[in-house]
Amino acid sequence: MTPPRANRYRDHWAGELRAEQIGEQPRVAGWVHRRRDHGGLIFIDLRDRSGLLQLVFRPEEAAEAHAAAGRLRAEDVISATGELVRREEGTVNPNLPTGEVELAVSGFDLLADAETPPFQIDEDEPVGEELRLRYRYLDLRRERMRDVMVLRHDVVKTIRDHLSERDFLEIETPILTRSTPEGARDFLVPSRLIRGSWYALPQSPQLFKQLLMVGGIERYFQIPRCFRDEDFRADRQPEFTQLDLEMSFVDEDDVFDLIDPLLQRVLALGGIEVELPLEQVSYDEAILRYGSDRPDRRLGVEIHDLTEVFRESGFKVFRGAVDAGGVVRALRARGDFPRSRIDKLEEKAKSLGAKGLAWAVVEDGGWRSPIAKFLSDDEVARATAAVEAREGDVILFAADRADVAAKVLGGLRSDVAEGEPSGHDIFWVVDFPMFEWSEGEGRWDALHHPFTSPSGDLDADPGTWRSRGYDVVLDGWELGGGSIRINRPDVQQKVFSALGIEPEEAEERFGFLLEALTYGAPPHGGIAFGIDRIVALLAGRDSIRDAIAFPKAASGADPLTGAPSPVDERQLRELGIKVDAPPGS
Repeated sequence: MTPPRANRYRDHWAGELRAEQIGEQPRVAGWVHRRRDHGGLIFIDLRDRSGLLQLVFRPEEAAEAHAAAGRLRAEDVISATGELVRREEGTVNPNLPTGEVELAVSGFDLLADAETPPFQIDEDEPVGEELRLRYRYLDLRRERMRDVMVLRHDVVKTIRDHLSERDFLEIETPILTRSTPEGARDFLVPSRLIRGSWYALPQSPQLFKQLLMVGGIERYFQIPRCFRDEDFRADRQPEFTQLDLEMSFVDEDDVFDLIDPLLQRVLALGGIEVELPLEQVSYDEAILRYGSDRPDRRLGVEIHDLTEVFRESGFKVFRGAVDAGGVVRALRARGDFPRSRIDKLEEKAKSLGAKGLAWAVVEDGGWRSPIAKFLSDDEVARATAAVEAREGDVILFAADRADVAAKVLGGLRSDVAEGEPSGHDIFWVVDFPMFEWSEGEGRWDALHHPFTSPSGDLDADPGTWRSRGYDVVLDGWELGGGSIRINRPDVQQKVFSALGIEPEEAEERFGFLLEALTYGAPPHGGIAFGIDRIVALLAGRDSIRDAIAFPKAASGADPLTGAPSPVDERQLRELGIKVDAPPGS
């Protein structure tokens, strides 16, 4: 860290003093991390953002300071000066960067008293999340949170450096925009000046970054806040931070060539080494082999397609699925699989949409299984060979539509993996379908978003269209995703029509974009990455809440500020809003 500007509070960072500076008279400032009384000596560990420094108060050298130090408590804020001395032999702390030295205090100022904190700052013991969020400003003082905030800064700085070196311009896009409902719910903001009208907080800067390309900016990025009114989970917050970027006159390879070295630099901050170029895996292969478009390939367990093995099977369940246009697929797992474990797997399979879960244990060259009597020896032998099963292995089957079989077996992979995954695995998923069919809505939905450029015969069934989208996956987490965008209004309208958005509705919702595309839009594409997710992964945290300075709790509330909260009736009247009280209030 750069030395602080010398002032009356400090002229050095406490955690950066070293043996080479012994004999100097530094002034440091920070919080009382821990106090220890050893007979006549008082030791205080002083903490600032750079780390810890031991202060020693000797009554014979500084009686007034020693007496006052006896009244200090944890988290009091002080500024202290004295001579930097070498610690006595046997008291050196090799685990502390400042462990060879201590400050023999000649005088100090108490800058602020501190109440007893609700949890220990000087210990890394588990603290309930609600309490941590209620006193987040105290939680941020702890080393584990300080280090994550430093890492987050380093990630964002690395991104800015990488893109600035490649002629990108950082440009902000609006926070108050119009609602274009799709996907997650918008957060709405009422307009006081135009009553009855509403702004929406952006779910992403998607439309604006495309307009920047139409505007000739050519290379844009920003680190924006995005907002989605959706249910909570460990990797989801109502407000989150992205890296958002867009480029003109590019195809997919240009995006990969930009992002590969960027990810290499960012992941190196967490000690993750990446070899370039990153592997590219097709969506179809990912779904077939792993049952997911963001698989954790480190689990080692893969799905095998046995449809051809059982196409003419006498087993009605398998044959019926194939005759209906479905598939028969299987997982091979090793380990101990008593019936109780198989029953739990079947329960999970049903929760994922399966009607049941057929299984077989390989024994004496055959199968021990309730379905073995319905199968020929040839089918058993071919299936065993296809999944590379050996004596004692269990084979789990899904016979259903291809999407259901993928979801079920993909969902079971983590339950049958051998041991904990090790190392790291990062790759691109490419060549997505353009749409997926929504059974509930009876229509096509865009797999990425409706501004993704399609490929294939656009006069054919939309179910055959492919997408020029791409995602980056690390250890089973989707780090980010993007696509080459549509730059022609006729193609954009074809996509809208496939989604059931007729011209009038498209004009009402996206007219400003469609109009912009008529004025000469360059081919363009980009990508967005979740900054919170990247930092959480690099820091080894399970939740993105640990990568955000002031996150919301799982309920959506902010225990620190009390948000969301009711507002004054006068404010509502100014906005022309009347609130219907919930039942029972």
